[in-house]
Amino acid sequence: MLLCTKGHFVKNVKGTLAGEEGSGNQEERQLAAANLMQRIRDYATDETGLQPGSPVWIWTGSSSAKLDNTMEEPGLFETISGGKPSRPGQRIVYVDGGFDLFSSGHIEFLRQVLAHEEMEGRQRGWYDPEVRERRLREYGEDYGPAYVVAGIHDDGVINHWKGFNYPIMNIFERGLCVLQCRPYLRAMPLGVPDAVYHGPTTFIPLTYDPYTAPKRMSIFRETGSHDFQHVNAGEIVGRILKSREAYEERQRAKLQKGVIEELTKAKEDSIN
Repeated sequence: MLLCTKGHFVKNVKGTLAGEEGSGNQEERQLAAANLMQRIRDYATDETGLQPGSPVWIWTGSSSAKLDNTMEEPGLFETISGGKPSRPGQRIVYVDGGFDLFSSGHIEFLRQVLAHEEMEGRQRGWYDPEVRERRLREYGEDYGPAYVVAGIHDDGVINHWKGFNYPIMNIFERGLCVLQCRPYLRAMPLGVPDAVYHGPTTFIPLTYDPYTAPKRMSIFRETGSHDFQHVNAGEIVGRILKSREAYEERQRAKLQKGVIEELTKAKEDSIN
């Protein structure tokens, strides 16, 4: 997928999960769809790996809503994997991104989101002993102050802004990576969230601000700078290509050395 091809892109998430799109004949597509759905359910389990954890939705909207600076469009949400809903008192927190080549930068961003919400929870007394006891008494368990919902941009949207053959990973691969980040994630797209977070990134050259609505509602939050903010798909691809160039240069040097040694040996043999 590091080649300049787009064959790995998923054009229609719903169609792929229904076995209507993809490579192979109808039987092969149906089998691939069933395997993919099972993989999503497996990745969306809780910490035990046995019970449902993060619910997963598909959002269907118009191309203009995905790519242009248009009016907000509600679109259509469909549940493809059930899970634990938000609990009483939790703030609904929304994050979104491409999450391509899921890395330390993405993990640190999600960690900071939860850290911000834990700090906010302390300020509103979430961790007070009597409040925790009330949750245990009324709901049978204690839980965190935030319910984090992650939106994953589809392949067409990312490619529209980044070009080349980005994203390197298709939407299913990227989504499964995010689902595995269980300590921080609680759902993948519930109403208006209590907060919308965005991290420090310049990799997507947008021509407009997609966060005008949450900013207008005063629910937009930014995480601070961190040691891994430079780690994104572009940098990782650059590292790989640089390593490849170094490898090819070493191989060329070895080949040249071998040719010279053979010529030297042949010359010595002819003299003898």
